[in-house]
Amino acid sequence: MSNPPFLLLVTFGRLQTEIKYKRDGRFQVAFQKPPGDWSPYLLDIFTTLIEIRWRMMFLLFSLSYILSWIFFGLCYWLIAYIHGDTQSSDNNPCMDNVRGFTGAFLFSMETQATIGYGSRGMTENCIGAIIVVTIHNLFSCFLDTIIIGIIVVKMASARRRSQAVRFSSSAVVNLQNRVLCLSWRLGDFRGNHILEGVVKAHLVRHVKKRGSVVMLYQDLDLENPHVVLVTPTTIVHKLKPGSPLYRIGPDELKRKKFELLISFTYTGDSTGLLHQTRTSYTSADIRWGQRFHDILKVGKRHYKVDYAMFNETTWVPVPRLCAEAYERESGHPNERNSLLPSFTVNK
Repeated sequence: MSNPPFLLLVTFGRLQTEIKYKRDGRFQVAFQKPPGDWSPYLLDIFTTLIEIRWRMMFLLFSLSYILSWIFFGLCYWLIAYIHGDTQSSDNNPCMDNVRGFTGAFLFSMETQATIGYGSRGMTENCIGAIIVVTIHNLFSCFLDTIIIGIIVVKMASARRRSQAVRFSSSAVVNLQNRVLCLSWRLGDFRGNHILEGVVKAHLVRHVKKRGSVVMLYQDLDLENPHVVLVTPTTIVHKLKPGSPLYRIGPDELKRKKFELLISFTYTGDSTGLLHQTRTSYTSADIRWGQRFHDILKVGKRHYKVDYAMFNETTWVPVPRLCAEAYERESGHPNERNSLLPSFTVNK
């Protein structure tokens, strides 16, 4: 039996559009924070930098380097100015060939980037300048560590890996051993073996009530929620008593407004990171009386998967009745019969 539904209430001052999930399973909602309150982003700055876009990240990192060069350049110029190096070159300078801000800026950039052209360098005449150079080198190591770490984590982000694991563009309803079933296809386009994966499905309804949206979530029982994704597989949900789709037929699908939120959580075999791929199907994405084309074939040495046919479907004879009416007319088929395999091998 399906788990009891639960409610989530989202209130708006004025509701104008119906809230829906995007195709990748993301919820279309905007969170409005109090004006000037950036604490959620600043307290977890590492996660914030990982989640921002690449162009924004490169802009921030470029600014961090440029501003640090300018800041320490000002420090070196101030030391040279106080010591009198900017006015006379006869005394023992704190830094060689640093006579103005331009030279101080170049010395700052060369020190932080360890360029070492040889024309500018530190002397032993000023202890203050030596302390600033030491702090500058420590800051440079700290900044490089943060930037390299964020770039590596961002490149290995689970979101990138999840884009290679895809759901079919539509779901289908057909008969499997005389039982109406809703199914959709799942495949890994990288060809890696995913041995530990769990599929979950929820039906989401949106009910509008006086400026608010009540979202009703109901779990769908799946016949094969634990997936060994060696080859593309088909996830099956029986339209049986207890299913929220039990009394919905092909004609009701055109009128009903609901969404199926599907998620696949798994561990990557290469990185060991936890990944999740999501998608959503509206009632218009469910094709009644169709099944997926067979894409797995047997070769001489190995199996062949034709991903060009991953989303292709074909018509099959299916009564245009809801599951409840179909069982009533056919005399309640035995639900203990096993389902057909999730894929068919063509020779």
